[in-house]
Amino acid sequence: MILSNKVALITGAARGIGKEIALTLAKEGADIAICDVNEEALAQAKSEIESGGRQCLTASVDVSDTKAAEEMANKTLDKFGKIDILVNNAGITRDGLLMRMKEEDWDAVLSVNLKGAFNFTKAVSRGMIKQRSGNIVNIASIIGIMGNAGQANYSASKAGMIGLTKSAAKELAQRGIRVNAIAPGFIKTPMTEKLTDEQTEMMLKLIPLAKLGEPADVAKLVLFLVSDASSYITGEVIKIDGGMVM
Repeated sequence: MILSNKVALITGAARGIGKEIALTLAKEGADIAICDVNEEALAQAKSEIESGGRQCLTASVDVSDTKAAEEMANKTLDKFGKIDILVNNAGITRDGLLMRMKEEDWDAVLSVNLKGAFNFTKAVSRGMIKQRSGNIVNIASIIGIMGNAGQANYSASKAGMIGLTKSAAKELAQRGIRVNAIAPGFIKTPMTEKLTDEQTEMMLKLIPLAKLGEPADVAKLVLFLVSDASSYITGEVIKIDGGMVM
């Protein structure tokens, strides 16, 4: 297993893409720490990870809370002794046209999506600097690259994650820490399942491969980026969107 003796911390990992990432890294030998605000789903994810023979730490965490992020990092260090991998996956949407968007909806999305990634990167990087190794992967979005009507807050948060990725990569490279971002397109998640058939058909027309992605597609790319197979890659933003944005 390519991640034997590694420890991975993943935010927003109770379900969807985050959970798939956690399960994929666990299957490759990593012990896992996951946080989310959905405690019931966290318990289910923990059970599935441990059924595969790996250890799993869970906690209900609001990633936008700086103190809570630091406490989660410390709990992980207390249990496992180190953190080798961080995946900033936690994210929310509060869609609405810019002229009608409520201030609280703007603040909520930026706080969870962007500040949350900053909080955990800062909390985890201290230990990674001491051990002179580590991998951080930020789950951004193609919306942060191309923009999207009705998602000014979400687009800004994901574009911010891309800027955070590149800046952190430059700051941390000399300490042996690599930082990369993934920009998924339309992936099959509970969010896309709520779309009507007409909306889904419209999306598919924009995708050259003419299909939605699977959470496993994102998880396998995360696995590549946190493994030694990508040891000369840092500061990159890799799109995984079926060719939607070229």
